[in-house]
Order: sequence, then structure tokens, then C-alpha cells
Amino acid sequence: MNSRERILAHLAGRPVDRLPLMPITMQFAANLMGVPYRQYATDHRVLVAAQLKVAEKFDFDFVSAISDPAREAADCGARIALFDDQPPALQEDCARLADKRALAGLKVPDPHGGGRMTDRLRALALFKEKGGGEKLIEGWVEGPMAESADLRGINTIMLDFFDDPSFVRDLFEFVVEMELQFARAQLEAGADLIGVGDAAASLVGPQIYNEFIWPYEVRLVNGIHAAGGLVRLHICGNTTQIVGRLGQLGCDIVDLDYLTDMSAARAQMGPDQVLLGNVEPVRVLRNGTPERVAEAVAACHRAAGPRYIVGAGCEVTRDTPEANLRALCDYATHHQP
Repeated sequence: MNSRERILAHLAGRPVDRLPLMPITMQFAANLMGVPYRQYATDHRVLVAAQLKVAEKFDFDFVSAISDPAREAADCGARIALFDDQPPALQEDCARLADKRALAGLKVPDPHGGGRMTDRLRALALFKEKGGGEKLIEGWVEGPMAESADLRGINTIMLDFFDDPSFVRDLFEFVVEMELQFARAQLEAGADLIGVGDAAASLVGPQIYNEFIWPYEVRLVNGIHAAGGLVRLHICGNTTQIVGRLGQLGCDIVDLDYLTDMSAARAQMGPDQVLLGNVEPVRVLRNGTPERVAEAVAACHRAAGPRYIVGAGCEVTRDTPEANLRALCDYATHHQP
């Protein structure tokens, strides 16, 4: 059973030889490759080489085209700042939709149009060329709340929920259409699974999440499934108040950050939802000992039960000791669901 087969079998509820292993590594992978992060985030060839290297060294079951949340927004005309060795950042002081009237004239960018979205498509095609049958290939899109915050500004859109809810819905409509086009293009390029990053969704309360965000996440998940892709939802932060609703989205995998209790999530989501995480990335995985990491992932596994994939609560930080990451990986290698 190779890595891709292992994940697909596990998601389908079939027996596997060991727990799947899917930690998110971006800056860690760039560091391992010895390249500045700017190259990792802007050159698909560098990203692919770094992902293949980290996957081979630590026996990950997947490779991922994720690098930063600014690809779609950049292709919409948003200004982003590039740094030598940090992720690209959106310039919120001049957000693309600072004037919300600009939404009416905003066109969905062509994923094949030569911009940052195209660079991700090229990464996925290169992953497939270099042996897509061995490792599961993960693409990535931004969720409705996260991308809307990228285009409008996180502080501004929080006020929009109260000041202009119809504009928020129009913006979410635009975002879901754009992300579905991008997801379809990624699946055609070689992705097996689409990660959906909706980090800003953890910053609102359950009323706003249920009324505004959840229905559009459902449409995004259903659309990716209709295109033949699997879905991994990743929401950074504390999702305790909405975790039950996350289990109703129909995602194949739900990542949980360390701020959300795994036992409580399992109780609210039921026994069938595949959960991933949620070892604390800094205090435990980066700053702890290999023994502490092993204890933490074992506790996550016990709380999640058999429908579990090994990973950290969020990105593995760039300066995580290799021995600590190895301890996380070894747990997956030596344990069955």
C-alpha cells in the first residue's frame, strides 16, 4: 500500500496498514531545501522540489501546493508585499475592495491566465509528472470568509456583516464562483484533494458563521465534490463554538487547530468524520521534546478514535527540530487506526 492508496482507503473507511500522515509544511520545507521563502512561494519548481524532499525524508503521505493565501487576491489585482524569507502578505491599507463598489466590476480571474494561480497549477502538474501515483497531491483554495477578508480587509468585512449584509453575500457569491473555477483547474492539473483554508471563519461567533459563512462553505465543498475532488477543510484558531457545524459540511477531512478540544469535536461531529491534528505547533512540536510530541499525538489519536490522520494543529514551524517532527511521523508509521 503506497501513500496515496493509504489516504484514499482511510477516507473510504477501508483497512489501512498504518495511520495516514499529512502535516502542513511550507516554511519548514523551504528551510529543508535551503531556499528563501520568496522562491518557494513564487516558483512552482522550487515548491515542488521542497515538498518532494520533505515528503521523502519524513515519509509523508502527501505533497501540497499550498504556500500562502494571497494567490487568488493577487490575480484579482490586490497589492501584495513580497519578502526575501517570509510569506507574501496582503496590503490591507489598500485592499482591492476598499471601495465596495468595485465588486460590481471585478471579474473572476482566469486560473490559466499566467498569474499566481497559474503557478499553482504548474506545481500540481509537475507533482503529477514526477510520480503522482505514489503520494496524494493536494491543491488549495481560500474559503469564502478568508478570501473575502483578503479582498476587503479583515477589519472592514467584520463591520460589513452589520452595516451591509447584502454586500457580504454578493462578495461571498463572487468568491465561491472564483474558488470553484480555481479548484476545477487544479483537479484537472493533477490534484486529488483540495484544501480549503478559511482561517478567518474562526474569528466570528456562531450566529454570523451559521447565517453567512456556513452556507457558502457548503456550496464550495459540494462543488469540489461534484468536480471529482476530495476536500480538506483547514480553519486556524479556536473553532469550538462552530465545530458541530463543521462536521455537517461533508468534508472528507477536517483539520482541528490545537485550541479546539479533540474529544469535544469528536462528540459533536459523530464517529464518521475524519479528523486531522491537533498537536500544538509551537509549545509542543517546536519547543517540546520528542517524547512529549509522541505523547501529544497519542492523546489526539485516543480522543479522535480510528477516523484520524496524524498532523499538527497548523503549519509545522520553520525551526521545528527534526527530531520532534520525526517523533510525530514515527507515531503514524507505527500505529494503525
